[in-house]
Amino acid sequence: MDRVFENYQRIKTQVAHYNPTIVAVTKYFDESQIIKYYDLGIRDFGENRVKTALEKISKLPEEIKKTSRFHLIGHLQTNKAKLAVGNFYLIHSVDSTKLAKIISDEAEKKGIVQKILLQINNAHEEQKSGFSPEELKKEFKEIISLKGISVEGVMNMAPLDADENKLHILFHNIKQIYDDLLFEYGVELKQISMGMSRDYMIALEEGATIIRLGRILFE
Repeated sequence: MDRVFENYQRIKTQVAHYNPTIVAVTKYFDESQIIKYYDLGIRDFGENRVKTALEKISKLPEEIKKTSRFHLIGHLQTNKAKLAVGNFYLIHSVDSTKLAKIISDEAEKKGIVQKILLQINNAHEEQKSGFSPEELKKEFKEIISLKGISVEGVMNMAPLDADENKLHILFHNIKQIYDDLLFEYGVELKQISMGMSRDYMIALEEGATIIRLGRILFE
């Protein structure tokens, strides 16, 4: 645990200039370990699977539930959207207008507004979900008109085999799309979630406001 604390403090110092939100990816850990990481000062936790995450969260002390923020960073199936709405501070992985509508409808039923990010697949990887840049610009007006959601920004997952130069290009492109949406629609977007353990510094250089860290925190 001392090692995790040291990693966390080192990374916080390293990224301080950019002041990002550091989401600790705890998908492989149970609630007892989340409690330990909370005691180290971590307050943002990222989970991949809705049901597994909700089981963990239900077992946490009330103080931790109230003072932590839980992020859904994995692919969200439409049939799990009802479970996710209202139980996560931010859903990062909204990858279609259909999913955005389902989340919005469910949020309206619950009398809340769910914060989301729109996932962009600008590397056009077939195995990954997400809007193409063209799709997003075409459908963005419809998405932001939905009353049960608040579009906070965009999210991206870079290809695992991308080299440093390619990462710069892809992340820069995400920031450009973000800026285009701000300019064209006059909306108040706040967040760009991109960058993981191997590429978070490049992501920050290109405009990330949220980084999602697993291995580099817990190794």
